[in-house]
Amino acid sequence: MQYFQKLTVVCLVIFSFVLSFNSLANEPKEIFWEDLIPKGHVQIDTQEQASHEGTEQNWVQPDLDAPVVKELNGQSVSLPGFVVPLEGDSEVITEFLLVPYFGACIHVPPPPPNQIVHVTIKGGVPIESLYDAIVVTGVINTETWSGEIAQVGYKMTAVGVAPFEL
Repeated sequence: MQYFQKLTVVCLVIFSFVLSFNSLANEPKEIFWEDLIPKGHVQIDTQEQASHEGTEQNWVQPDLDAPVVKELNGQSVSLPGFVVPLEGDSEVITEFLLVPYFGACIHVPPPPPNQIVHVTIKGGVPIESLYDAIVVTGVINTETWSGEIAQVGYKMTAVGVAPFEL
């Protein structure tokens, strides 16, 4: 009888471990902008080059061949950033670009494609202030997208948007 009790305890421990592992696997991975740049790639720093004055050459998107991190494809992630609205109405935004700093693509040149995420969210999300940082959670894909504003290296189907808190 002791054998069956020990076997039951071992099975319960294994079952508990598997359940906790599965719940961790479903948690989105918190990533940051540097995680979107492959290791070893020397990224152009567009923030230092950005200027509100000068010629139109300041508005050209740099490094259009900037590589993406293919291992992120299909992963559930959370990424903080700023919104550049693309689609929606006065109440909600259903499509936007997520960028690493305020004003990217609007007031200063766009960053390289691997530093922009094209986001869609079914049903939309109210954005209280476009000046505030947010955190977007969803499934990220290494797909390109091009629009009038910029070329993008990642797409995300969002499931949630929240204010960014330090």
